[in-house]
Amino acid sequence: MTKTDTRISRPWSRVGDLFLYGLGQLRTIKKIYPGIMHLLIFWGVIIQVIGTAIKILQMGLFFPYSWPVFSQNVYLGFELVLDLAGVAILLGVLMAIIRRWIIKPRFMENSWDDIYALFLLALIPTVGFITEGFRLYSLQPSWANWSPIGNFTASIISNFSISPGTADLIHPYLFWGHVSLGLIFAASIPFTKLRHMIFTPVHIFLKSDRPTGELAAIEDIMEAEILGAGAINEFSSLDLLSFDACLQCGRCEEVCPATISGMSYSPRSLLLMLREDMAGSLLTPENGSDKTINKDLLKEGFLWSCTTCGHCLDVCPAFIRPPEQVIDIRRAQVLMTGEVPQTVGETLRNFERQGNPWGMPAPDRISWAEGIDVRVLSPGDAVDVLFYVGCAGAYDDRNKKVTRSFIEILNKLKIDYGILGDAEICCGETSRRMGNEYLFQVAAEENISLLSGYQFNKIVTLCPHGLNTIKNEYPRFGGSFQVLHASEFLAEIFSDLNLNLDNGKDFGRLTFHDSCYLGRYNNIYTQPRELLQNANLIPLEMKSAKEESFCCGGGGGAMWLETDADTRINHQRLQHALDINADTITTACPYCLIMFDDALRSKGLTDQIQVYDLVEILNQYLD
Repeated sequence: MTKTDTRISRPWSRVGDLFLYGLGQLRTIKKIYPGIMHLLIFWGVIIQVIGTAIKILQMGLFFPYSWPVFSQNVYLGFELVLDLAGVAILLGVLMAIIRRWIIKPRFMENSWDDIYALFLLALIPTVGFITEGFRLYSLQPSWANWSPIGNFTASIISNFSISPGTADLIHPYLFWGHVSLGLIFAASIPFTKLRHMIFTPVHIFLKSDRPTGELAAIEDIMEAEILGAGAINEFSSLDLLSFDACLQCGRCEEVCPATISGMSYSPRSLLLMLREDMAGSLLTPENGSDKTINKDLLKEGFLWSCTTCGHCLDVCPAFIRPPEQVIDIRRAQVLMTGEVPQTVGETLRNFERQGNPWGMPAPDRISWAEGIDVRVLSPGDAVDVLFYVGCAGAYDDRNKKVTRSFIEILNKLKIDYGILGDAEICCGETSRRMGNEYLFQVAAEENISLLSGYQFNKIVTLCPHGLNTIKNEYPRFGGSFQVLHASEFLAEIFSDLNLNLDNGKDFGRLTFHDSCYLGRYNNIYTQPRELLQNANLIPLEMKSAKEESFCCGGGGGAMWLETDADTRINHQRLQHALDINADTITTACPYCLIMFDDALRSKGLTDQIQVYDLVEILNQYLD
């Protein structure tokens, strides 16, 4: 049996989402051309279905259920609205044809049910207009102009040698032919991509209300029999619904950094393959049908290419979460079969042995602080700010410089702060994204216990991954803390910053890169830019910035994976900076700093472009 979650929290909020995103299609219309196209078809079909149902009920075919006959004025408006709805469908279908076979977006694929759906959607209103034309020609009512398309069709019919009496005899056959086409359309829904008309609104209503930065936990992990999703029937009921809710629109694929960089992974391919597995083993099962997941999904170049950047989450009209399904499959691979890439296994072993993905001993966690004034807390100590350094800031040589810069800022501002020193524990984010939920839960519980032994008002960290984990994922395990990113913290106390604009070096054309876990998962976009602007540094924006930012390639455990030189995501992102002739790249994430530094070294551009963390730049300007 699949896992089933309770999905009825905040019912009125869910109804609102259904109206906004299901009926109003707010996410769909973010892309103008396909948004208008889809709205024309969607609302045209809805109005036509309702109108046809009312007409049939008015005929008394389903006695005692009937619809009262309209007054003349209402009827005239009714006829006009139905005509306009039919025109909307035809215009939408025409736009779809132009888009699919003339514009041909790179991510757009055509299958038999695309052609079938468009053909049926075009045929139904066309036959409807012909039917209406025969009716108007036979009746010749005075109000015919209120059905402009039907009246136009009637004028064409009048040019043929057909009498009104003959038209009256033909009309019932056309009417029932039109009804039959509608029934065929309805019967086609479960077997074609038209099914999203039903499943997408249902999925929007039932969608998870977890923060996008929080993964679902494996409950009672020590006793759980199912760890992740190694078979199609091990996905949650909401996941299974999402496979049918997928519109196959390609929006996720269009923004996926792995797909854009040339890797085999794409969120749409993931959902399509899982849907095929579900259809083959659950919807139409045969005796002894195999419920294992498609082997193509388990290939290293596919499953482990997702960086969990979250861009697909933001653009999906159906609110599907492909990265979470990737993590579920990884969990089964890591915890059940052990079939993982070598570098993944090595990284997780580092975590098991040393408590961090770098594999460095705990005493080295404080080595960056040599020669600098920093307060190391003891259990029970009280401070205003607990600075959570994180593994990258403690062990990575490049990020040690960033950590020291932030300490210097805290000292200059005389902030009441402290660090945990070698008692600090990895937040466990990397192990969780790599699929080892057990190691994460152990780390989370140890960290929560550790942090509870100190008195502080807020946790401040330089790492967006640590920020997201402690802020969004620890509350599930009983750890609720106020957590701020360094850029948020500095923006809050900006009035205390005494910036000397003559102190800083010349950074030339400077651009700021938005970390996925800082921006997309935690909505921190303005504070880093405001801090740069206050230092009289106006960042240039790359073509993918803020909500549309492009991943550095280091998230989701990808920083520890070996990737082909021709498909490296960090090279793609570096090119965005090169395209605007940037001299300096600024970021606010240790992973991003590492990935940019690696890309610059790989391409031999370290003399052309420099990369700094935000706090390194601010520290230069701070007296």
